[in-house]
Amino acid sequence: MSIKVDVWDYRHMSDAEAAVFNRCANRMRAERLPDDPPVPVEETIQGRDSFPDYVTMAPWAAWNAERTEMVAYAFAQYTMEDNLHLAQFAINVLPEFRRRGLGREFLSRIVQVARENNRRLLITNTTDRIPAGEAFMRRIGAEKGLESHTNQLVIADVDADLLRQWRARAAERAAGFELGMWDGAYPEEDIEAIVDLHQLLNQQPLGDLEVEDFHFSADTVRQDEKSTFARGYERWTIYVREKETGDFAGYTEVIWNPNRPEIISQGITGVFTKYRNRGLGRWLKAEMLERILRERPQAKFVRTGNADMNAPMLKINNELGFKPYIAESVWQVETEKVAEYLSQ
Repeated sequence: MSIKVDVWDYRHMSDAEAAVFNRCANRMRAERLPDDPPVPVEETIQGRDSFPDYVTMAPWAAWNAERTEMVAYAFAQYTMEDNLHLAQFAINVLPEFRRRGLGREFLSRIVQVARENNRRLLITNTTDRIPAGEAFMRRIGAEKGLESHTNQLVIADVDADLLRQWRARAAERAAGFELGMWDGAYPEEDIEAIVDLHQLLNQQPLGDLEVEDFHFSADTVRQDEKSTFARGYERWTIYVREKETGDFAGYTEVIWNPNRPEIISQGITGVFTKYRNRGLGRWLKAEMLERILRERPQAKFVRTGNADMNAPMLKINNELGFKPYIAESVWQVETEKVAEYLSQ
């Protein structure tokens, strides 16, 4: 098969190109998540149409001569809001086309984009399900900046008595707080406070990664929300606030897609520092799981991502019964180091 690598206009690809990409992406997905169903092409098209404007993405693809099959794709992306020194990238190559130089060709284009935009650092992720990814990163001289896992909870194994204990304990230790829920879009009247809640993402440990805090705005939060809902996801948010002041103390979120009804994705659970050690995190987790048990009978698993060094959250998740599902690593490498590798 004759293969050609060229620029791929992800944001404006035709529906036919989206179907070709969908086939390739689903093959890659099956290697990483063999137990999960494929993503429908309609969801891929919805993702194309709702990609956030605040993210700049340079994508490429490797096609056959007729552009009817895609065998690899890659991208570099960055924002102009923060972390102006770095670009994230990904390279995905179907197994039978690896070790043919496609990764190297993609990498040369990624370096060019990074240089043009003064991004001295490149960051990417690999998983233990695809060992070729780690081998490639070691060859180019990258270093692991953070090790993490996707952890999975079997919902049928949830200890209902433990959830009741956590809720009862919260009634004693957190009597000055109350819970509330948002289904779907965030209420406009609280959007600035919700932006502040999103800053809790910056409290997650980042290991040795040279990453600065991310800054959110009402616009970026709404753009992310639009993309999530456009792809068919439903989101539940449970928040906790101080009764006396009305100030938000923390929140937890899950998303669920009817295209994958057995799987619930747990997003952030975070509590502001000054409100910790009152059992609020466990209270939020318990309330969310209680609702999942009541209202998502088709769901079998909850998955969440945790840094291996995030001891407080791992303690809560381990008590709930989460088990390691996928091991993941975040790698970083200086752009010029990659350029030196490519010159050899």
